[in-house]
Amino acid sequence: MGSIDVDSAVLPTTHPLKIFDVCRKQNKFVYACAPMVRYSKLAFRQTVRHYGVDLCWTPMILAKEFNRSGFARDSDLTVGTNGPQPVTILQFGANDPTELARASSLAIPYVNGVDLNCGCPQSWACAETLGAALMNQRELVRDMVVETRSRLAGEGWAVGMDKDVENPKGRSVSVKIRVHDDLRKTMDFIDTVIGDPHHRNIDWLTIHPRTRHTPSTTPIRTEALEILTEKYAKTLPILLSGDIFDINALPIRATTHSSEDAALATLRIKDDPPVPTSTVLPAPSNTHLSGFMSARGLLANPALFAGHAACPWEAVERFMCHAARAPLPLKLAVHHVQEMCGPGFGDDKSQLLSRKERQAFALMTDVTELMDFLDHKIAEHKGQTTGLRRDLF
Repeated sequence: MGSIDVDSAVLPTTHPLKIFDVCRKQNKFVYACAPMVRYSKLAFRQTVRHYGVDLCWTPMILAKEFNRSGFARDSDLTVGTNGPQPVTILQFGANDPTELARASSLAIPYVNGVDLNCGCPQSWACAETLGAALMNQRELVRDMVVETRSRLAGEGWAVGMDKDVENPKGRSVSVKIRVHDDLRKTMDFIDTVIGDPHHRNIDWLTIHPRTRHTPSTTPIRTEALEILTEKYAKTLPILLSGDIFDINALPIRATTHSSEDAALATLRIKDDPPVPTSTVLPAPSNTHLSGFMSARGLLANPALFAGHAACPWEAVERFMCHAARAPLPLKLAVHHVQEMCGPGFGDDKSQLLSRKERQAFALMTDVTELMDFLDHKIAEHKGQTTGLRRDLF
């Protein structure tokens, strides 16, 4: 980032709140790609954008290192310089208002907004008072977002939220959280961070309804999410993060009343049966949610939000084409392809490659081997003599 002279024509000009506003007017959910450590880099963000993702998060970047190291800035934040780019939110890990404000100032010309991570449950992050550890530091989180917004405003960025939606310099400040066992603590946290509801401190809120200690194999706490969204949805947009694996089985359902009222949406309780694929999902206007954020679901199936129940070969091909132009280390590229070619997290467990075929990835020593292997498999799928390389060159 720091060493590239980016053409002003490709710098971000879309305020993220405009995405929420457009989707609301069209009665559609906002679809988001979650911040994934190492994996939500440029090539992957460009891939999921093609399949209907509206907002893309970067991996979490440590604000302190971002401020102090040009190498960290260049390696951690990669932006495209050719054509339209995904609307990108940079997520920071921080525990100091000055550090977050300074890092945001350095990054904000290249992204559409900044987001504070208050949800990472990893032990190393919590030991440094980062991520989910901040759920017990509500005043600190408030101070961080307030100072960040103040600094960006002072430098001429349009951070006035709704009144700056049409401003090409419009930028957002948001927070991603987990919940407490005692939901009253979560409400205290949100109330403190939002501040005055009429002049709130954050543009929107992403809620991952698991606690710091809840494993990802345990279903999300839909009852907690329902309480929180009902309380805060009129104040600011809310995204749901967690267990988003299949667009035909999102954690909401329609409830039909005996009166002439329209179908209202409620959140599914974890023991409820999955929504049948033929079910028409309730519209955002009948829910308290503005949209959905996926991590593991998109990693296995980048075309999830385009309605694909499992990853199609074309998504693998598209990802590799993007990765050729925005290169990734071999291990990261291999991991992406392994996830895409294996069984996903939804009900459809079909896979592009068998387990034995996927084991070949572990023996690869450079990207050309990966390209050759996939070239053969894609061509085989298409019934052609060449596949990936023909599209690349």
